[in-house]
Amino acid sequence: MTIAQSTESPRPEPVGHRPGAVGTPDEFVELLPQTRRALLRRLAVGQAEGRAPSMTGAVVRDGRAVWTGARGSVAGEVPHGDLQYRIGSLTKTFVAVLVLRLRDEGLLRLEDPVGRHLAGTPVPDATVAQLLSHSAGLAAEARGPWWERTAGELRPEPADLFDERPQRLPAGRRHHYSNAGYALLGALVEELRCGVPWGEVLRREVLEPLGMDRTTLRPEGPYASGWAVHPWADALLPEPAEDTGLMGPAGQLWSTLQDLCRWAAFLLKGDGRVLGAASLAEMRTPAVPPESGAWDAGYGLGVQLLRREGRLLAGHQGSMPGFLAALWADTEEDVAGVVLTNCTSGPAVGALAADLAGIVLAHEPRIPEPWRPLTGPLDPELLALTGPWYWGANPHALRLRAGRGLELTPLSGAGRSSRFRAETDGTWTGLDGYYAGETLRVRRDRDGAVSHLDLGTFVFTRGPYEPSAPVPGGVDPEGWRV
Repeated sequence: MTIAQSTESPRPEPVGHRPGAVGTPDEFVELLPQTRRALLRRLAVGQAEGRAPSMTGAVVRDGRAVWTGARGSVAGEVPHGDLQYRIGSLTKTFVAVLVLRLRDEGLLRLEDPVGRHLAGTPVPDATVAQLLSHSAGLAAEARGPWWERTAGELRPEPADLFDERPQRLPAGRRHHYSNAGYALLGALVEELRCGVPWGEVLRREVLEPLGMDRTTLRPEGPYASGWAVHPWADALLPEPAEDTGLMGPAGQLWSTLQDLCRWAAFLLKGDGRVLGAASLAEMRTPAVPPESGAWDAGYGLGVQLLRREGRLLAGHQGSMPGFLAALWADTEEDVAGVVLTNCTSGPAVGALAADLAGIVLAHEPRIPEPWRPLTGPLDPELLALTGPWYWGANPHALRLRAGRGLELTPLSGAGRSSRFRAETDGTWTGLDGYYAGETLRVRRDRDGAVSHLDLGTFVFTRGPYEPSAPVPGGVDPEGWRV
């Protein structure tokens, strides 16, 4: 097998239209030659040091693949963007999106015990959110022999996934990765979709809208064969590619570099036909403390979280016999890295995918969108709310954002920032930070004039400790003094 071949895409490839997006000027679409060389070198080092038969990689930015590259060979040819690889646990991100769709449709709540919707499970009290975040305390792997290398017929029913002790740890307190838990989520999707197999639900509701017609449950040519690489010799051993049956939602999918670029673009911005940005942001919220006790890594709802060089990345790594995959997305910088390879172990694909995105940011920092004024009629009452407000003596600024949203930021360098979504009842709900989920209300006096802001019992006034405002505990009647 030839392993010295390589290729690099000469032009960026579109991976999907982002509704409402403003086109990027042509001079900023194609990466600079030195950036492309740095990307190709990083991929080449990863393939060579990892001793991978083949490896492909890509960077997605502003909704498109701005670079793709490949090293090694498959059947004597350089791998291309339409070649399928198995993506392992990246499958979990797809399953999580299906579950969040069910939640958004009102068919379940994340707090629901899975037994409310799925009969016959040996862990009926595990909640949907706990299964998504690997915090139900369930056994890590399915009962019986190594499920990734054995046929799914060995476990025909959900009850067959677990032994006599399905719960290994107390639920809800620790992160404990469970492939078997995602098998239950796949069964849950089928139950709430009236018996339609989860893979078919995925095709109809996610893959087709996003144009991902090369992502499948079983390999469809052209595809790469999976290999194990001998640890002490440059020799290969074929790996089996079993249909894992009920365990499929944990790692069954096959996909291509082109399709995963589309998936990365979706994870960065969302798509109203599949799942909106707010639900994707919820998936990226840490669910429980990471098992290591350090916040450099964690897990949300179906996505892994990683802090790297000051950036927060969300995505997933995957492995199945003969294959490794990784996708990391930085939503703040609107960039993602993707890596696929066909060997069981060796290449550090997670670090490589993160590095690909990081190289683009280091060589060509993101150019911000042009500032534009708000659209639509401007509400003078909302505009009058903006400006300085004081929590006690601590100054804050309230700014008006799109969609009647508000943003509160401290001006003294110490304080709590939050963005707020406008509600139909005239209040606002916190979206992030300390005030996430809290209600912001505008309080008025008997004459209808604005008196103060009430934010989760905190009183914000127009002046520091205004005597006329209902500051809890009152304000000293002698006022400020020197």
